[in-house]
Parts: sequence; C-alpha cells; structure tokens
Amino acid sequence: MLFIQQLRGELRKLFARPRTWMGYGAFLVMEAVILFVYKLDKVQNYNKGIVERNGLDFSTYYSSLTITFTIMLLSMFVLGSVYFALVAGDIVAKENEDGNLRMVFARPISRLRLLLVKYAAICLYTFSFVFFVGISGYLMAVAAIGWEGGLFVMEPKMKVFAAFPDWSEGALRLGLCAAGIGASMITLSSIAFMFSCFKIKPAAATIITLSILFVDMILQNFPFFKPYEAWFVTWRMSAWVFMAEQQISWPKIIESYAFLGGLNITLFTIGWLSFQTRDFKT
Repeated sequence: MLFIQQLRGELRKLFARPRTWMGYGAFLVMEAVILFVYKLDKVQNYNKGIVERNGLDFSTYYSSLTITFTIMLLSMFVLGSVYFALVAGDIVAKENEDGNLRMVFARPISRLRLLLVKYAAICLYTFSFVFFVGISGYLMAVAAIGWEGGLFVMEPKMKVFAAFPDWSEGALRLGLCAAGIGASMITLSSIAFMFSCFKIKPAAATIITLSILFVDMILQNFPFFKPYEAWFVTWRMSAWVFMAEQQISWPKIIESYAFLGGLNITLFTIGWLSFQTRDFKT
C-alpha cells in the first residue's frame, strides 16, 4: 500500500508538468490532419487501388479501424518517441537539477525504491499514452466516417498483410496492437530513464535517447544489415505488428518481447547502479 501511495504521488508530480501534456495536444492535432488528408479524393483513390488490387472491397475496409491503425503505425515511432524520451529523460534528471532530490532523501527511503516508483510511473504513462492515441484517433475517425467496417493491414517492412471484415475481430486486433505498442515503447522510455539517472541535464538525456533510436532505425534500413535486423532494437520494438497477422505467430512475438524485457531490466540496472554511486548531499 505504501508503494501505491508513493506511485500515486509520483504520477501527480508527473502530470503536473506542462511537458507531460504536450504530447496529448500534438497527437490530437496530428490525428485531425491525417483524417483531413484521408478525406481527400486523391488519397481515397490511392487507398482504393491498394485494397482492390488485393481482391478486397474498398467500402468494407475504408473504415475507422483501418484509419486508426494507420495513425498508430505512422506516428507512434516518430512523434511518440519524442515525448516518451522527453518525459522519461526528465523524471530523475530534472529533480536533481531543481535540487528536489536532497529533500526526498531526507526521508527514510532507499534509492532503489525511489527509482522503482519513478520507473513504474514512466511505464504507466507510456502505456496509457498509447491507448489515449488509439482511442482518441478511433473516436475522431468514427465522427468523420462512421464506426462500421473492417480492418485492413499492410506493412511491407515486417511482411504483414491481413484483412478482417468483421468489426469485432478487427477491433480486437487493434486493441492487441495498441497493447503491443505500449509494451514496445516502454523500451524507449527505459533508455531515456537510464540516461536520466546519470549526472547529465534532462535535455541531454532526451537527445541521446532519440539519437540512439534514430541511428538504430537508419542502420536497420541499410541493405547489408538485413541479415542482422533481429539484433536491432527498433526491429524488435516493431514486433507489435505481428499482432495483426491473419494467424498470430506467438513464438515470434514472445521472442521479441523477451528480448525487450531483458533489455529493459538491463537498462534499469545500469541506471540504478549509476544513481546509487552519486553524491546528492554536497
């Protein structure tokens, strides 16, 4: 119960900062822009050609589910990573910069417990943010074109192609994809959290995290790295797309998230060891 109370207090501090809410506003604007673009005739004709070339009915798959999936696919890694890195890179380093940690350590609390509370808050923020994007995007799509229709998925990079004409099955797969994205993005938050535990500025923790992410993405796209793509963190983070396969391949998903889980534990341990040796009293 004490841990829950401390976590609740940490979440209140987290959401009291303006930068925590910046991502919500940015994604609402982006979703509105994507919906506007989807309503254009040229875009509809392009999507219609893709769907019909695969022998499917465009009227079934031009739906709120398909648009929501597209929003999450196109935006979460590029735009979402900025806000996850910003918030996670800020949570420890900013308190040290403001001098709050001295007051915190005046209480009988271990450094490990402090970091566990902060890390749990970051994980909850990351997971809930992804579902906010999915739910808000879906509601805006429903308001624009209605709720009926199936789910059409085509992701050439991960070799995933699927079509779910029934709304209930499409909604279930979209929910699984959102959960997978949330679990994947926790790794990004873990990287930023680790750097936040170091003796650096909050902005530096954010910039280094984004640099690692983008370098990993760029190198992964080089043809001669193709045989080694499974060793890239961003490829493992993209394993959520396998949730949308016609027949879900659970071994591939479990392998990727076991890899990411081990990486998250390693990142937290490195951050904790660095934080444990720092001097906050002098």
